[in-house]
Formats: sequence, C-alpha cells, structure tokens
Amino acid sequence: MTANEIFRALADPTRRAVFERIAKSREITVAELTRHSGVTQGAVSQHLKSLRQAGLIAQRPEGRNVYYRARPQGLEPLVEWMNHYGAFWRDRFANLRSLLKEIDR
Repeated sequence: MTANEIFRALADPTRRAVFERIAKSREITVAELTRHSGVTQGAVSQHLKSLRQAGLIAQRPEGRNVYYRARPQGLEPLVEWMNHYGAFWRDRFANLRSLLKEIDR
C-alpha cells in the first residue's frame, strides 16, 4: 500500500471513526460497530471494505460473525511519509533554536 491509499481510506470522517473503534478493540464485529454509530450496517460494511483494501484492518470469520482487528503494520507507509517530512521540521526547529540564541545575546 502507498501513503496515498491510506490517506484516501482515512479521509472520510466516518471511516476514520470506524477505524478508531477497531483500533481501540482487540476484535469487533460489524454489529458492534453499527450499534450506537448512527450508520447503517451496509454503510459500515462498505467502510470496512475500504479499510481492508488499504491494508489497515484484517478480518477473521467465526461461525456467523466476522471479527475485525486493526493491522498496525498497515500504517507503515504513512509513518514513513511523516518521518520524511519530520526531518524537514527538525531542521527548521534547530535553525529556529539557533536564531533565538543569537537574538538573546
């Protein structure tokens, strides 16, 4: 997966909320995700499909239920992208720190 695919999957606020609920649970079913969400089971299933295609969640069928869990390794492209730009900000902050020290003299 690419960072773009992950950004696209997490761009929708409802999908992000579904992912956050899954990440906070060890495993969770569609019925549990739908309960108190204000979203239909069909809509939750579509969001789960997008998250699964982006590599952010995994599923485990058991009897009549399917259990979903977060895949932390699915976020790796996003973390790599942030680390790349993190170096930019670290350099900027170091420059700012030097500038502030010069001003204080």
